[in-house]
Amino acid sequence: MTFRQICTVRNNQIVLTLPPSFVERQSVTVIVDDQFETKAQKLSMLKEAVKDPLFLEDIEEVQKDFNSIDHESL
Repeated sequence: MTFRQICTVRNNQIVLTLPPSFVERQSVTVIVDDQFETKAQKLSMLKEAVKDPLFLEDIEEVQKDFNSIDHESL
């Protein structure tokens, strides 16, 4: 069973209240994912994406999909 919740960090600790469906569980796995990203970090990631071949292929594929229907909106 999966449960996802974003928690606020206070004093380098989090408090997580599990839903009732977890009452019988003896253990759970907790994965900590740092959600702090500044605008500068996001812009940096976008600049890196422009060089990523898989990202560029995805963009090209989307453009091809829309090229075939672009004339319909005119």
